[in-house]
Amino acid sequence: MKDTTTTNDRLKGTEKTAPVESESFGNDEGGDAGHGHKMRHGLGWGKGIVSDVKRTILTHWKEEMTNLNSKVIATSFFLYFACIAPAVTFGAIYGKATNNYIGTIEMILATAWCGIVYALIGGQPMSNDQWWYGPVLAFSEILYKVSKSMDVPFLSLNAWIGIWVAIYMFIGAVMDLNRVIVLCTRFTDEIFSFLISLIFIINAIGSPFSDVGVIHYFDMNHKAHDAYEDQPLYSHWASALLSLIVFIGTTQVAFLLRKFKFSPFLPSQAWRNTMTDFAVVISILIWSVIGNSFSEIPIEKLNVPSKFAPTFQCCDASCTTSWPNDCYGQTDPFGPRPWVVNLSDLNGKTWVPFMAAGPALLAFVLVFLDDGITWHLINHPSHKLNHGDAYNWDTIVVGVFVLINSMLGLPWLVAATVRSLNHIHAMAEKLPDGTFVSVHETRLSNLGIHVLVLITIFALDVLKLIPVPVLYGVFLFMGLVSLGSNQFWGRMLMFFMQPSKYPVQPYTQYMAPKRMHLFTAIQLFFFAALYAVKSIKVIAIAFPILIAMCIPVRIYLLPKIFNEDELILIDSDPNTVKMWIANKEQEEELLLGGEEGGDEDDVSNHDEEEGAIKPPTPVAAAPARRRRVRTVSMPAGHFMFSEQPSALGPQLRPQMVLGGDAVFRRSLTTPSSQEEVSQIQDTALEGMDLAAPSSSNTSRKNRPRPSRAQRRANSCPTQNMMFEIQIDTGMGRMQKPLETLNESVTSSRAPEL
Repeated sequence: MKDTTTTNDRLKGTEKTAPVESESFGNDEGGDAGHGHKMRHGLGWGKGIVSDVKRTILTHWKEEMTNLNSKVIATSFFLYFACIAPAVTFGAIYGKATNNYIGTIEMILATAWCGIVYALIGGQPMSNDQWWYGPVLAFSEILYKVSKSMDVPFLSLNAWIGIWVAIYMFIGAVMDLNRVIVLCTRFTDEIFSFLISLIFIINAIGSPFSDVGVIHYFDMNHKAHDAYEDQPLYSHWASALLSLIVFIGTTQVAFLLRKFKFSPFLPSQAWRNTMTDFAVVISILIWSVIGNSFSEIPIEKLNVPSKFAPTFQCCDASCTTSWPNDCYGQTDPFGPRPWVVNLSDLNGKTWVPFMAAGPALLAFVLVFLDDGITWHLINHPSHKLNHGDAYNWDTIVVGVFVLINSMLGLPWLVAATVRSLNHIHAMAEKLPDGTFVSVHETRLSNLGIHVLVLITIFALDVLKLIPVPVLYGVFLFMGLVSLGSNQFWGRMLMFFMQPSKYPVQPYTQYMAPKRMHLFTAIQLFFFAALYAVKSIKVIAIAFPILIAMCIPVRIYLLPKIFNEDELILIDSDPNTVKMWIANKEQEEELLLGGEEGGDEDDVSNHDEEEGAIKPPTPVAAAPARRRRVRTVSMPAGHFMFSEQPSALGPQLRPQMVLGGDAVFRRSLTTPSSQEEVSQIQDTALEGMDLAAPSSSNTSRKNRPRPSRAQRRANSCPTQNMMFEIQIDTGMGRMQKPLETLNESVTSSRAPEL
C-alpha cells in the first residue's frame, strides 16, 4: 500500500512525538523550543522564575565565573568602547530632552552598576541588558513636557511611573507572561534585528534626522567645528577628510585582523587567535593614535564632563530651577541636585501616584518587548548556547533596575540587541565560513565591560583622547557583523540578483521566486513603518505597538497568503527546515518505491494464481556501483543543511561531514588526553566503512602490499577526516559532487560492490 502522508503530516507527527521542554523556551542543548510559532502552556505562578534560577544560576554560575581566557579579556575591551561611546553621546541627548535632569553622568553610572549586577546575578550572561533605547528616550522627552504642563517635578513623576513599571514587570514574570515571546518567529525577530543593525550603520555614516555620523563633518556648520572657527588656518574640509579616513580605517582594519585566525601569518596559532580576539581593540588604538597625530588638523573628541556629579545644577536651595538656563547673571550654581528623588514632591497633587499607572503601562510594553525579542534573538539555536535561558528571572532583574534607577533619577536601560549579538560573535568559535561551532559562555566578559565603565567615572579626562570617528567606525563594524546572520537582509539583496544566481537556500529551491519576494516585501513594509515611527519624535512612543502588531500579522494574516510548506521554508528555524527537507525526500522515495513494489507484487500474485513456476531468467551482472557512505551526520540519500552567515545573509548550504558532528567539533582543538583521542577515533570509525584489518597471525612477509589509494587514505589522521560537499546550482542543474576521501577508501577497499 502506498504511503499517502504528506510532508506537513510527517512534520506534525514528529512534533507530537518529540519531547517537549516544559520548563524552558530553549533546551539546555540549544534546541529549537521557543523558536516556533506555538505558545506553550504557562508554568504556574512563580514556577517559571524558580525554574529559570535552577537551570542557569544554580547550575552554571561557578563555571561562568571561573572560565577566564584571552578571548574574555579582548571582548571586554572591545565592547567597553562600544558601550561607553553611546553612553556619553546619548547621555548628552537625554540632557537636552530633560533639561539636564538626566545627562551623561547619570547614563554612565546606570550603565556601570546595572551591568555589574546583571553580570553577577543575571540568568543570561551573554546578553547585554544595559542600553539606551530610542523609544524610551522619546517617552522621557514626552514625560518631561507632561510634567511641565502638570506643574509637577519631572523626576518625581518619572519615579512614580518607574515604580509602576517595576510592578508590571514583577507581575509579568510571576504570571509567566514571557511565553508570549514564543509567538515571535523569524518574521518579527529579523525585522527588529535589522532595524537595530541599520540604526548603528546609519548613525555611523550619517543620520538624516540628526547631526550624528561622519558625513556631517563636511557641513561647515556642524558643532564639531565651532571650537575652531576663530583659528584662521583651520579647514573644516581637512578635518572632515581626516575623520572619514579614520572612520573607514577603523572598520577595515578590524575586519582585516579578524580574519587572522585562519591565515598562515604569525608564528603560531596562539598568536593568530590572539590577533583575532583583539582585532577591534588594536584597530581602535591604531587609529586613535593616527587621529591625534595631526595637531594642525583637529578632529572631534568625546565631550565628557570634567567631574562626577549629577548633571542638573540648582540655582538655589529649593533646586526647582536649573543653572544657568533659569538664573541668568548667576556666575556659579548653588550645587547639584540630590541623588535620591523626593517622591512626595508633587506640588500638592496627591493623585499623581495613581495617575502614573496609565502611562507606566505603555512604558512597560516598551521595556518588556525590547528585552524579550533581544533574548529571543540571542537564544536562537544557530548560536548553540548550552546554559539555558531565564526569561522570567531576567524580567525580575530588569524590573529591579528600573525601580532603583527611577528612585535615583537615572535612565531606564533595556537589552542591547546589536551589542548582545556582537558579544556572542566575539565569544564564539567559528569556521572560516562563519558557522558557529561553540560559544564560550561566561559572566566575566560582561563583568569586565562594566567594571571598565565604572573606572571611567573616575578618569573622565582619558575619554577625551578618543576621536569620535574611531567610535563611528566601531559602530559600523558592529552593524555589519550583525547583518551577516540576518536572513531578511539576504532576501532583500535577491531583489537585485539574477534568479539563476540566487544562493542555495531551501526557499530558493522549493519556493517560487515571486512568493519569496512577496514575503520579503511584507517584511520590508513593516520595517519601513517601524523606522518611520522611530524617527519621528511625536509618534515614536507608538514604536512598541507596531512591533506587537507583527505577531498577530504572522499568526493570522500570513497563513492566508502563504501555505504551510512555504512558511516552514522561509520562517522557521534551521532544524525544522532540515526535518521538512528530509521528510520531503523520504516521501518522494516512498512514492517511487511504492509504485515499483506494487508492480512486483502484482506479478508475484499472478504467478501464484496460475501455478506456474518459471526458472529464473539470467540477468547480466550490473556494474559495480560506488556505495554512498553512511555517516552520523548524514543519512544515506540525504544532504543535511547547515546555516552559515555570509555577506548575503545566512545561507543553508548542503553539506556532508564524515565521522559525525562530534568529530567535527573535536577536530578544532587538540585532544587533551589519550582517552579523548580514542573516543574521537571510535566516533570517526562509526561513520566509515573500512575494510577489516588483516589477521594478527599473518606474517609480515606474506602480507599484501596496500594500494596507493589505501596508503594515501591511511596517512590522514582519523580525527581530522572531515570534508564537505557543496552543490553548485548556478545554472539550475545539480553538478556532480567532488569525490571525498571516504568514498575513495570505500571504493578501493570494497571492489566487490
